[in-house]
Amino acid sequence: MDNMATDSRDEPQTDFIYCSGAITEVLKFGCCRLHSGHKVLFLIIPGNPGVVGFYKTFMQTLHSTFGYRHPVWAVSHAGHCVPPASMDMVDDTSSAEDDDVFGLNGQIEHKLAFLRKHVPRETSLVLVGHSIGCYIILEMMKRNPELKVLKAVMLFPTIERMAQTPQGKVMTPVLCQMRYMAYLPLFLLSLLPDSIKASLIKLVFSRISSLDHSVIQPTVGLLSGDSAANAMYMGGQEMRKVLERDNTTIKKNLDKLIFYYGATDHWCPVQYYHDIKQDFPHGDFRLCENGFRHAFVLDAGRDVAKMVVEWIRGDLTT
Repeated sequence: MDNMATDSRDEPQTDFIYCSGAITEVLKFGCCRLHSGHKVLFLIIPGNPGVVGFYKTFMQTLHSTFGYRHPVWAVSHAGHCVPPASMDMVDDTSSAEDDDVFGLNGQIEHKLAFLRKHVPRETSLVLVGHSIGCYIILEMMKRNPELKVLKAVMLFPTIERMAQTPQGKVMTPVLCQMRYMAYLPLFLLSLLPDSIKASLIKLVFSRISSLDHSVIQPTVGLLSGDSAANAMYMGGQEMRKVLERDNTTIKKNLDKLIFYYGATDHWCPVQYYHDIKQDFPHGDFRLCENGFRHAFVLDAGRDVAKMVVEWIRGDLTT
């Protein structure tokens, strides 16, 4: 009976737009067009790959737990989605190349451009970042201090010394020196029927006993074109550019920030949690006690969303 009561409001809308000249997928729960009367928007900035479909369960839980009062949107990274048949990966190739829209800096500017065009300036933002999305959010707040950020929730934040992490040491040579070697197998995978791709993905994820099966189809999409190559290109830049923690921006916005670190996160060692907590003793830094993985969307999207609701509920009662 509960499902019958909430089904219509739990159904998201997916829009494909050009933003900064590149194909962008926007997943929306709740109101699909904002006007000046909308007080609060939840905006999800994904990790890498920046595929919004991975966050569907997480977003639906945020939307429903707040009583469907606040729209919850997620904006993909530029070029991390498969364009519809009527659209190309970019609408202006030379502009996309000049602005390096698929690179890390280009992705930051891409999110700011999205806000300028699609979100009224007076709308307050609850920004939720995951992994490199947290770095992007800090850069957004640094580059546009006028953003009306009510809260910024940083989930499993990769905001410093990425190449020095256990996973970074493995992936840096892959993403920076051997990336092109992966393009041929990616291309061959893209030729497979979607049903076979889905079967392969299920096999890879078979060790995850409580897998959220809503992530299967977005993963199929990731293997269906240039999306994975764009994600790897961005990843290579992350290894080279995410170096020192931006303490200045964190200090300026400390009262708005909530950080949630994994206890066994190979992209962000626990030592990083202790370091930042020592540097900012009055900040809101939390260490996972639930065994959630860095890629929490695979099996814990609902649980993490419920935690986020509890953390920020008081900030949305005014």
